[in-house]
Amino acid sequence: MAGFESAADAGAVRELAARWLPRLGDGDFVVSPVGLWTALGAVASGARGRTAEELAGLLGVEGEAAARAVTEARRWLGGTDGVAVATGVWSAVPVLDSFRRGLPGVGFGTLPGAGYSGLPDAVFGATDDMSFGDIPDAQEEIDAWVRAATGGRIPRLPLALEGSEDLVLVNALALKASWLTAFPGHLTSDEPFTDGNGDTRPVPTMRQRIPAGWVWRVGGGTVVVELPCAGAGNGDDGGGSRSARVRFVLGAEGDGPGAVLPAAWAGAGERVPLVADSVDLALPRFTLRTKTLVHRQLGALGVRLALGAEADFSGISAADLCIDKVVQEAVVEIAEEGVEAAAVTQVTMTRSAAAPRPTVVERIAFDRPFGVVVLDASGEVPLFVGWRRSAPER
Repeated sequence: MAGFESAADAGAVRELAARWLPRLGDGDFVVSPVGLWTALGAVASGARGRTAEELAGLLGVEGEAAARAVTEARRWLGGTDGVAVATGVWSAVPVLDSFRRGLPGVGFGTLPGAGYSGLPDAVFGATDDMSFGDIPDAQEEIDAWVRAATGGRIPRLPLALEGSEDLVLVNALALKASWLTAFPGHLTSDEPFTDGNGDTRPVPTMRQRIPAGWVWRVGGGTVVVELPCAGAGNGDDGGGSRSARVRFVLGAEGDGPGAVLPAAWAGAGERVPLVADSVDLALPRFTLRTKTLVHRQLGALGVRLALGAEADFSGISAADLCIDKVVQEAVVEIAEEGVEAAAVTQVTMTRSAAAPRPTVVERIAFDRPFGVVVLDASGEVPLFVGWRRSAPER
């Protein structure tokens, strides 16, 4: 079972991912479902009334339960080798102490325009790890926080501050892991890749022979390849591994990301073992980086009240707040040595207004559009989900 507060919370992340993916199109993208769930969950912990009910329809949690789930999610994610998670809130309006207490480990800071001199310590907390002297340049401070939280993989906020923000919540997730078995560098060479437009050109392609047990099929046509990462408890993979699970998914020709990517977290009962002893794997070396304006998709996901004058976030502040923008920037890099990934989700609020036996070797080449999914150590919670439609750069 995934180690969030309940298995239902892990299922809610997968459900959010499955509902979100069809809204992302079929071009190149990488997003973090758990990053979005965690950021919106923190905001949802302060939602009330119909606004809370609406967010619960997307996230599966609301109110105090949302705060507990977010806290447990952060703890659980931090228990996966190579994963770091951080959340910060910067505000220009007084934040309720009950909201702050409900999110332990979250740092609170100030935005320009805050009634700083008239705010009691309880508003921002005595244990904050962010500046509490003179109000700093918020853009510079938050950008520095983002760089530190992502190891420099994302250099600044996905969306620059405009000065009109009343509250900014930022969630950062970062991963750096080495493959249990690295791809031999001398085997990397150009191989043809046919992109989503049908154009074929050579791209740098890594090669490695892997056990057939690392490969399975879902739904008859989708191939899933899991490349284990090195980490504590790994080696014999006897259930004690805490390393991230990286899976590459290849659908039938013409299949889009909405149909292909969910196969990465399909349950054991849906998997069909490969009838082979080993696999010759050919995988492009690539980097994906995208910025997603999530607030434009929230209406289609059932979240509307939270975006306008009817929003009720009275559990965050006495100020009449609503969600103005939700933006996520994510990056994933796949190379011979391992995987690096990061995601920053920014929520801006304003006042409203059977074991196979044949001895055969199968070749699997990711030589057309394919997906990459990074899951937590349980293999149940999607941390990063990406789709490569275009040919990787040389």
